[in-house]
Amino acid sequence: MKLIVVSAGLSSPSSTRLLADRLAAATLGHVDADLEVIELRELATEIGRHFVTGFPPARLAAALDAVAAADGLIAVTPVFAASYSGLFKSFFDLIDKDALTAKPVLLGATGGTARHSLVTEHALRPLFTYLRAVVLPTAVYAASEDWGEEGLEQRIARAGAELARAMAPAGGEAAPDVDTAAAVAPRSLTGAITSVEPVDGFAVVPFEQRLAALRVE
Repeated sequence: MKLIVVSAGLSSPSSTRLLADRLAAATLGHVDADLEVIELRELATEIGRHFVTGFPPARLAAALDAVAAADGLIAVTPVFAASYSGLFKSFFDLIDKDALTAKPVLLGATGGTARHSLVTEHALRPLFTYLRAVVLPTAVYAASEDWGEEGLEQRIARAGAELARAMAPAGGEAAPDVDTAAAVAPRSLTGAITSVEPVDGFAVVPFEQRLAALRVE
């Protein structure tokens, strides 16, 4: 299997590439796949040339072919003007309209503030849904203050496990020697995601009862 990572970071090193590498490591911890990283900043000139001429230079053509042939895709962009970067969008504008059909895609984004954390939902997810990709439930946004925090590592682990399961062959499983349970968010007895581990005797208070307790007599 082939795992392709597309990173739209503009600097070297960049937090975008760092997040992309961590998402890839989390995925490869659960599934055996060959990894290829595509740095879009190295293809910026070729991307612009393709728009003007209608023909992709060799390096860009190889990158587009790699994405189309991938068994799983990780796509990470920095946030510019509350959305994905122009370089990121330009690359995926050049992808064949059927290339991502039914392909599992893990989304990631980086930014300077947590205020942009919904960019994965209002910008990235609609883009890849339009391309008919299978967008995984967990997308990972990393603000500057998130690095080194436990919450970011948990989201990365959960997202990587989801992509690994999506990449597993039909009827197959992720690598049996890896415990994926720790990467899955705990759920309450009703099935809702919770930060509390269910234990014997865990009491579930119905929502109607909680509302009743707030009523003013």
